[in-house]
Amino acid sequence: MIEFLSPISKHVLAHREVLPDGVLGKQIKIHSEKGSLPSIEKAGFAILGVLENRNDVDFMGNEISFDAFRKALYGLYPGNWNHDIVDLGDIEKGATVEDTYFAVRTVVEALLKKNIIPLVLGGSQDVAYAQYRAYDTLGNMVNMVNVDTNFDLGDAEKPISNKSYVGKVIVDKPYNLFNYSSLGYQSYYNAPAEIGLMEKLYFDAYRLGEVTADITVVEPIMRDADIVMVDVSAIKSSELSYKNNKSPNGFDGREICAITRYAGISNRVSSFGVYELKDYKDAESGAMLVAQMIWYFIEGVNFRIADEDFSNDNEYTTYKVPIDDEVLVFKKSIKTGRWWIELPFISNVNNKLKRRTLLPCTYGEYLSATNQEIPERWYKARRKNEV
Repeated sequence: MIEFLSPISKHVLAHREVLPDGVLGKQIKIHSEKGSLPSIEKAGFAILGVLENRNDVDFMGNEISFDAFRKALYGLYPGNWNHDIVDLGDIEKGATVEDTYFAVRTVVEALLKKNIIPLVLGGSQDVAYAQYRAYDTLGNMVNMVNVDTNFDLGDAEKPISNKSYVGKVIVDKPYNLFNYSSLGYQSYYNAPAEIGLMEKLYFDAYRLGEVTADITVVEPIMRDADIVMVDVSAIKSSELSYKNNKSPNGFDGREICAITRYAGISNRVSSFGVYELKDYKDAESGAMLVAQMIWYFIEGVNFRIADEDFSNDNEYTTYKVPIDDEVLVFKKSIKTGRWWIELPFISNVNNKLKRRTLLPCTYGEYLSATNQEIPERWYKARRKNEV
């Protein structure tokens, strides 16, 4: 994969030299010379920049730089972390956008096979399509979570863009997508037809107000995710950069960092990307917020606790709740207090849920079930399996 990667810029390397001892910049292994990658054998995370934005619907020839984000991240102090971090540098624009996708897919796939979590800094979010395609050879269906104002479904019959890549994920072979969840969408940015399509496909969609009213609704969604992507347009412009973000509504800095920490704590999330990044050299506060989002994701990973051994009855408590002609089975981890709800097998269909018979849920959903309310996510997951 070395042939696809360009080293960190000299500006960042010079900045790193003047940083105090103990900060991340002095601990991260860095791709500083072309043709010589740092060792990744003991790495838990790999930072990967992707300088591709030609499929942005608003592309006007502007260039991208991740220097501001790297400078901000390098200046932060690590927590009590157990995993090494490497910065592999950037994937430059290929001769075509498809060439860039191929490079991203190849590098991310190589990292996943070594159990290294890619931390993708991306230009236009259509690059997430390549991040998803990296899972093609891994053998399992995947769940995607997109923190975004838009669903990005688009028209799959038209060329891919940063507003339509999810449609390509759904229709292009091989079919690896099991579930797609959108967090923080704003209705006025999404066509009614797309909102209806999300419901028809039994995908999960959570409006901005719903998430900000109770940020903990994010936790079970992230717990069931493999790929997590954040479009920075989901962050309000006053928190990020008026120049590069025009949305007055969105998540504030504390909320988006909580969301990325939930993503890190999930035992299943294996790749993480932040997209729609521009050149933030004149928006240091915005660059620092992105750096802190990545910091919190890494922090979350270092606090992961294995609590999904349901073969051991001593690890959890089981609760059965009768509702009409159903008996909902909930399980609570004794170790962490996290909750799951059991999805029954349906014998007469090609069951897609054989490795997903337990769906993460919240204590609140258990309480609702005791009041004879079937959790919506349980209903959607079961209906999806029957289709």
